[in-house]
This record gives sequence, structure tokens and C-alpha cells, in this order.
Amino acid sequence: MFHQDIVLPTKLNVVTEDGSKGIYEIEGLYPGYGHTLGNSLRRIILSSLPGVSITAVKIKGADHEFATLNGIKEDVLTILLNLKKVRFALHSEEEAKIKLHVKGNNVVTAKSFDTTGDVEVTTPDQFIAEITNKTAELDIELTLAKGVGFVSKEDFANKETSIGNILVDAIFSPIRKVNYEVENMRVGDRTDYNLLRINLETDGSLTAKEALESALKIMINQFRAILDLKEMEEVQELDSETSVEFGEDAEDIPEIDEDERVELLKTRVDTLDFSSRTEKALNVANIRTLGGIVQKTAENLLTLDGFGQKSLDEVIDTLATFKLSLKDNNKL
Repeated sequence: MFHQDIVLPTKLNVVTEDGSKGIYEIEGLYPGYGHTLGNSLRRIILSSLPGVSITAVKIKGADHEFATLNGIKEDVLTILLNLKKVRFALHSEEEAKIKLHVKGNNVVTAKSFDTTGDVEVTTPDQFIAEITNKTAELDIELTLAKGVGFVSKEDFANKETSIGNILVDAIFSPIRKVNYEVENMRVGDRTDYNLLRINLETDGSLTAKEALESALKIMINQFRAILDLKEMEEVQELDSETSVEFGEDAEDIPEIDEDERVELLKTRVDTLDFSSRTEKALNVANIRTLGGIVQKTAENLLTLDGFGQKSLDEVIDTLATFKLSLKDNNKL
């Protein structure tokens, strides 16, 4: 036979890692999967990771973005562009406001902001403006918020804003750079398997590894949602065929309606109090709900890798709490 199972890749390998920068490799990908996985991860990393951005700026003496300030070398538009390069970490879900006040001849950088306990400046050396007069001063107030992707300032126009606030486009993505490379590698007798290398840099509000792990979780959750829909359909089909067997004292169990029964069978394995060994064995066998368990006999379960008599007893006891039991061999 020419059929071959698609082998699974190795775990994530850290090549280099330095806080906001990191290079990671995944080896042993089935031919073609390097680009499939690499492109998907890159798009998720760029578009779907939450971050912090400035949404509004208030500068003393400036009513609009085309104004100029006495004693300040840069005009307001240039100051706004420099402020967009300043990156923050926000440790709360609410909007936050931070202020900057500098007076006299000075080069103003992001470290001059008076931050609160919930706000951290991750690019403190970013240049903002230069004060060229000893009597001049620069007063700035920023409004920060959490979000995803890009949001145009027009989308903030409907929100109540105080006089003097200048709305700005928000770029929430915490990613500065991400790219990937795919190389061929040997696995067994074949030399066309893929090695995926991901090069990632963040703005410092999270580490490169955290960004990559978050992207992987987002991808997994998307597929899990689709898989759950399929499992729900299987459970409903199972229930309609009345293939679930209750315990020996079933005649003493109060009647439950169909909706309750279906909901009960949808209960996921990972929400039950199984030991890690039992849960892992069930997951490897793609048994993820109560509905999937009750379709099996005791003999079926004992053939699973890593599933022994202790695991069987654990499953039987857990099913009993729901007044359920495994399928009887005599009723196959």
C-alpha cells in the first residue's frame, strides 16, 4: 500500500532568544507543511495579537495636529509621529492616561512620562521633541487603550473626547517584525521534509516566545471550535440512536428530557476530574466527550495506549456519578 500517515513535527526549538527577539525552529514537518504553518502563523502574529496603543493626544497650546509650539523645534505633526513610535505595556483592561511635563532647554524622550503602576514604557529612549528655549515647556497627556490590529481615528470620533484632544490612528499590534524560512531536511529515507524557522521581534510589551505561543493558541482554538461542532453533531446522532446504556438500576433513575441528555453527553473529558494519565489516553484516542466514552466497552478502553485497569475504574466511577455506564459487550 502507498498510504502513509502524516507524521507530526517535533516540539518548538529555541535557536536564540533575547527578550523581545527570538528565532525558533520546528523540525520534521510533512512536505509542504512548512509554508502552510509558517504563513498561517505569520498572519496571526501580525493581525491578531492584542497590544497597547495611543488613541488620543493632548498637547498644551495645540488645538489641532497642524499647529506649532513656541520654543519647540518640532511641529505638532512631527511630535505625533514620534509619539506613535513609543510603545507601552498596560496591566489593566481599562483605558489609562499618562502625562509628560518638561521645561527649559532639553531633549525630551519617552522616559519623561510619569507612568502609573498600570503603565510601563517599553521604549524609554524614543525621541519625542527638543525644547530650544529655557522658558518654553512641553505638556503632553496620552490616552492609552488595549486592542487588536489597526483602528482608524475615525472610529474614535463617536466617543466623547475632551477639548484639545487630538485623535490618532491606533496600531495595537505588539509586533515589530516577523518572517519565516522553510528548508528541506531528512526524515528517514526522505529528504523533502520541512524545517520551519521563525524570526520574531516584539515591541517589548511581551516576549517573542509569548507572542509565538499566543499565536499558536489562537490557531488551535480556531480549529478546536470547528472540531467541537463536529463532536456535538456526533453526540446528537448518538443520542438519536439511543446507543447510550444506563446502569443496572436505570428504572429507578428519574426521566430526563432530550435536551438535558444531549447537553450531558456534550460534557468534555477535560472538564472532568480524571487523572492526567487517563485524560491523556482518552485524548490520544480522540475520545473528548462523555458521549464518546459511553460508546466504548471496557475491552475497547483497555486496548488504548497508557490506559490500564486503574484508568478503567476511574472512568466507570465517573460515569456512575452521571448515572451512565460503558457499552455492554452483549449488546454490540
